Amino acid sequence: MILEPLLGLSLVLKVSLDTPVPASIDPSVWTRLSVPQKDAALLPAVQRATDCILRQVENDPRDRSDMRPEEINDLIVDSVAACREPLHAMIRLHDRLYGDGTGEAFLLGPYLDVLPAAVVRQVRIKAQAR
Repeated sequence: MILEPLLGLSLVLKVSLDTPVPASIDPSVWTRLSVPQKDAALLPAVQRATDCILRQVENDPRDRSDMRPEEINDLIVDSVAACREPLHAMIRLHDRLYGDGTGEAFLLGPYLDVLPAAVVRQVRIKAQAR
């Protein structure tokens, strides 16, 4: 497990999680959506955050040959600063869709559970295409 990096990640992200929801968004719209509709609405934000992290990992000068998910964690944690806005946007949208506080739980739970394997898979796919 990557407890130390996750603690650092949670501290970095915690700094601005209190960003208010823009007044232009009507909360009643989000509450009427079904779970599949909410998931579909969240997917683009998840993709933008993941793409940002993937770009940072790909541009990192450290060797990524034969990397495994547990070895990529440092690269992912180091990418957080550059990907702060897409990650926060994902958290804020999750909070709007599923309720206050759920975005951070999503990030630190399900999202980070699959992120290392997803990043490794995408880096390998792109390396094979070259």
